[in-house]
Amino acid sequence: MSPSEALHRAVQCLGSQAKMAGLLGVTQSAVSKWLTKRQPLPVEHVLAVESATGIQRHLLRPDVYPDTPPVSEVASDRLEGVRP
Repeated sequence: MSPSEALHRAVQCLGSQAKMAGLLGVTQSAVSKWLTKRQPLPVEHVLAVESATGIQRHLLRPDVYPDTPPVSEVASDRLEGVRP
């Protein structure tokens, strides 16, 4: 899924551009601009959108939030088979 598709899905989850605008404290026209001009969701709004919609941050802004496993998973993979 592209960031643009993820943003469209987030708007659908919230019900409307106006509801997303209200959540983020921006105008509906700002949301429309992000959608129609395929501008990325501003970084300062990514976590709020993720929290409200469940759409993961790396889908909304993969340039800022790469899809990588949490450090704890990486560390446990490296330690697998190591004995104290």
